[in-house]
Amino acid sequence: MDRFESFQDSANSPSRAPFAIQPDDNASLPAIPKGIYVGSGGDVTLRGMDSDADVTYRNLPDASYIAVRASHVRATGTTATDLIAEG
Repeated sequence: MDRFESFQDSANSPSRAPFAIQPDDNASLPAIPKGIYVGSGGDVTLRGMDSDADVTYRNLPDASYIAVRASHVRATGTTATDLIAEG
């Protein structure tokens, strides 16, 4: 039983379909996430869903969260690992 089935999903709602991110220089993410969990820290280079340019979030600690709706996570420039998209 899902006691929350009558509630509308939103950007602030818990993730309903998380998926592992494999950084790629060309391919877009299969779905735009609500945010990105960083398991093992480092840098994450990504493109926001409404942006024309990549940005790099630098020196992220282990177990951190990026509140961004990204269309791409690039392999080049990304040193963080164990990335999970909060879908």
